[in-house]
Amino acid sequence: MTQDYINNNKERFLEELLEFIKIPSVSADMKFKNDVLKAAGFLEQNLKNIGVDSVEVFPTEGHPIVYGEKIIDQNLPTVLVYGHYDVQPADPYELWDSDPFHPVIKKTEIHPNGAIFARGACDDKGQMFMHVKAFEAMYKSGELACNVKFMFEGEEEVGSKNLEKFVRANTRLLKADVVLVSDTGIINNETPSICVGLRGLSYVEVEVTGPNRDLHSGLYGGAVANPINILSKMIASLHNDDGSINIPGFYSDVIEVSKEDRFQMAKAPFKLNEYKKDLNINEVYGEDGYTTNERNSIRPSLDVNGVWGGYVGEGAKTVLPSKAYAKISMRLVPNQSSQKITDLFENHFKKIAPESVKVKVTPHHGGEGVVIPTDFPAFLAAKKAMEKTFGKTPIPVRSGGSIPIVPMFEEVLGLKTILLGFGLDSDVIHSPNEHFGLFNFYKGIETIPYFYQNLRELMKDK
Repeated sequence: MTQDYINNNKERFLEELLEFIKIPSVSADMKFKNDVLKAAGFLEQNLKNIGVDSVEVFPTEGHPIVYGEKIIDQNLPTVLVYGHYDVQPADPYELWDSDPFHPVIKKTEIHPNGAIFARGACDDKGQMFMHVKAFEAMYKSGELACNVKFMFEGEEEVGSKNLEKFVRANTRLLKADVVLVSDTGIINNETPSICVGLRGLSYVEVEVTGPNRDLHSGLYGGAVANPINILSKMIASLHNDDGSINIPGFYSDVIEVSKEDRFQMAKAPFKLNEYKKDLNINEVYGEDGYTTNERNSIRPSLDVNGVWGGYVGEGAKTVLPSKAYAKISMRLVPNQSSQKITDLFENHFKKIAPESVKVKVTPHHGGEGVVIPTDFPAFLAAKKAMEKTFGKTPIPVRSGGSIPIVPMFEEVLGLKTILLGFGLDSDVIHSPNEHFGLFNFYKGIETIPYFYQNLRELMKDK
């Protein structure tokens, strides 16, 4: 019955998602504050319309959290569904093939049935909305197998600044048996997978100051330190020739992944030539001794996310700048402490600066890495659900991304998280022309009810 309801309402589900995506709920830019509130209101009304109880929009010091629940039997398992309704900025707009907040559906080689092109289509509006519509199908069909609690935030793209405060203040309200999140992906539409590992994150901004004002480069060049030159040298020194990170103590807490686990990871389909072709690069880069998929998942990394300073306008201005800046992110593996790594970075970066400049390091947000066990009921429920809808056993994979709230849920609520994502790497989240396949959207809605049914069966003696 649930699957019949899904099939009969596919077009409406898609229409509702497109309306949701049209709301430019960019959390990082305060000019979109009212739009973020509008997106929260959209979810609030949608949850009420489909039969969710106790729906409430909780204000925070930033953007609000939308909560709702349906408790059908206290003896049944309870699933806490988490997602985020905020999106990344769409800049640069000129690189989009269509308006980022006016979704269009286009067929592609990877998505022959069509994909939704828009900001937030995959990350995370499309994926979180799968859960809302799957609940609707289960509840309206009289086949809701578990209790459900929804918690949707509007600050994930800016580090979930107020979520932890809300969670710590509402542990009783959020009591559950497992957290269910769709903010990851699968290997491809023929090869299902479940994410069982995430990297942590340390994010910093650095400021290098030379003279007290911008100077004429002809009169002062060669006599006064140029902060951009200095910053460039300092950044370049952060990597060794073998691709490893050159910060003393950086690897001290890294636990080497076993040969067996690396062997299992290698079973995931991967074609290096196609990877390079997709990115239009001649060769890959990274730490010696590891494959591409290992470099971006089980090994830490350090990347400069932005560099600026001096004159960057049209034409020439011969200036020696007073300041130079960079944003730097470090992806961490489980057992590395984000705070410890931030401290190590700050101490090292200041130490390598010459006397001719002053250095300031400003930490931003961070989070811890996590490994999810594959032998507890919720994972087995997800595995069986994917086996049902894909006809194949999903491959456990580790992701290179970071979702800092996952270890927080375990620390504060004592709950493991199932990362049941349906996006693809090719969906280019955070980039221009982000998209989400219709196949993936509907496959998620189809799969989620089986997760609930399996969980109820596997936890019937809880």
